[in-house]
Amino acid sequence: MPEDQSPVGRMMAKLVATKEKWAREGRALTDHPTGTPPDRLPPGQHEVKNWPVLDLGVRPHIDLATWSLVVDGLVALPLVWDWTTFQAQPQIDDVSDIHCVTTWSRFDNQWRGVSARHLLAQVNPLPEAQFLVFHAYDGYTTNLPLSAFDDGDVLLAHSWNGAPLTIEHGGPVRVIVPKLYFWKSTKWINRIEFTVEDRLGFWEQRGYHAFGDPWSEQRYG
Repeated sequence: MPEDQSPVGRMMAKLVATKEKWAREGRALTDHPTGTPPDRLPPGQHEVKNWPVLDLGVRPHIDLATWSLVVDGLVALPLVWDWTTFQAQPQIDDVSDIHCVTTWSRFDNQWRGVSARHLLAQVNPLPEAQFLVFHAYDGYTTNLPLSAFDDGDVLLAHSWNGAPLTIEHGGPVRVIVPKLYFWKSTKWINRIEFTVEDRLGFWEQRGYHAFGDPWSEQRYG
């Protein structure tokens, strides 16, 4: 595919190249020993009170009238939810922390949305399904073990701190996987694919860790 030479394309390429350089250099890694009992702040992180906006500078336009979530792959009951159907699912509230690979953490984020376990009960993953690939409206992907998705604090969130998620933060719906670095919590989600193999996503193909546990400092692969 020819390289995008538009101003936006050049900006995205520069941002990607910078993060690939961080991965090669092991930016922000500490000598914190693996297995040390964690406090609330993972090693190498610092607390912030705001919520920084991190993306590649291109945010998809998503109309709620045409928004959809496709769940397919190795499941017994593939589904497609439109916005009305998504909102009609049982809703949960959860509070969790954000840990970004760029070294900031934000505590006590209040989420509302549909739990991962409710979605799993609707699609009934096949026995051979071991991993997920999240697909976003902007073409972004990331991978996740099914075991990490099947957790009580994982959800598809549409609200943060009592208000709808903004487009800058992944609205109308983003994945929230609070036990992992936040690049795993895909913005602008529109497809969840169940697979037998672990298929690396956008950042994982560019030097970032396949799992991303902040307590073990799994920033880079």
